[in-house]
Amino acid sequence: MSNKTALITGANKGIGLAIAEGLGTRGFTVAVGARDDARREEAVERLRTNGINAFGVALDVTDDESVAAAAKTIEATTGRLDVLVNNAGISGAFDRQTPSTLDLDVIRTVLDTNVFGVIRVTNAMLPLLRRADSPRIVNMSSNMGSLALQTGPQLAAYAPSKTMLNSITAQYARELAGTNVIVNAACPGYVATDFTGFQGQRTPEQGAAIAIRLATLPDDGPRGGFFDDNGEVPW
Repeated sequence: MSNKTALITGANKGIGLAIAEGLGTRGFTVAVGARDDARREEAVERLRTNGINAFGVALDVTDDESVAAAAKTIEATTGRLDVLVNNAGISGAFDRQTPSTLDLDVIRTVLDTNVFGVIRVTNAMLPLLRRADSPRIVNMSSNMGSLALQTGPQLAAYAPSKTMLNSITAQYARELAGTNVIVNAACPGYVATDFTGFQGQRTPEQGAAIAIRLATLPDDGPRGGFFDDNGEVPW
């Protein structure tokens, strides 16, 4: 895989950085997508120190111009993209997500990153992915978005954003069914990062494992599914 490239959004810390490290140790060149210049370069330096070929990509998934520029950066650097991991996501203000008093600005903000951001980035990167032999797209979701499980606290912006992300994943898989582009959604579990206030029971490396597995699926691997470490997650 020494000539393969993976872009991970939100890769400067937490699960995103762990995914970058995991794919990097498997021989991928890693494109570290992140908004914050200093944190992005720190992540790139950490990866390079660990022997991983990495470069930074300025990327704000909520900004059309930033996403378009990121695609141009990758094209100029590697000429194609083999793996896209849509990891960047936000929770929104926890205390403003009770359904009966839901602040619509909160859900708009959450959707702009967690759903619209995935669409922006995916559509911008698809031309580069189509140039690869075995392209893979992994959307980082959550079992909080499962209508069957309804896990976790009541978050009426974050949880529906992941439900919609799962649905858009299935829609991409349907469109790309006749191609070599494989798209799936991944649930990392309850991971101890700043996203969860470091309350999760799992490490970032454990949370990254399912994304790495889906990013390296064989050509006959599943499409349009929702998976965690134990297999398919109920929708």
